[in-house]
Amino acid sequence: MRQTSLFMLLAVVAMQSCSISKDVREKRNLISGTWTLTDIVYANNQGTFKATLFDDADAICYEGSEWFFRDNNSTGRYTIEQGSLCNGGDRFFRWSVIEQPESYNPTFQFKFIDENRKDVSGGYGYRMTLEKLTASEMEMRSNVRVDGQPVSVIYQFIKK
Repeated sequence: MRQTSLFMLLAVVAMQSCSISKDVREKRNLISGTWTLTDIVYANNQGTFKATLFDDADAICYEGSEWFFRDNNSTGRYTIEQGSLCNGGDRFFRWSVIEQPESYNPTFQFKFIDENRKDVSGGYGYRMTLEKLTASEMEMRSNVRVDGQPVSVIYQFIKK
């Protein structure tokens, strides 16, 4: 009897330690669905930028791209339209939201996978700060350096 009780107690503790917080769960639920990346803005610096985002395509290719997030298995995809500057098609990824200390915004992270959900990025991925998230709008920010100067790349989404 004691062994069964001890086993049940350990199982409950293990399940709670693996669960995500209520705040992260709410954010995942809000993110879940289909979004359009409407605009990419460069902040903290002046000038014209030519950027390759996520080691994949020119920034211009992402504007108007469709992003789908499935929260029940943490997978998603984004679709870039074929064009003269853009290699179109679907890109698959696994994603998560990381809770930060109270004074910081949560972090969105993803890494590329194939259609069979196998890692194709060698464990490497991308992180962005989740600046704004409502039922209809999402804004993420990644901070990079250009010629030694900080530049923030801001991704603006609307939900379909």
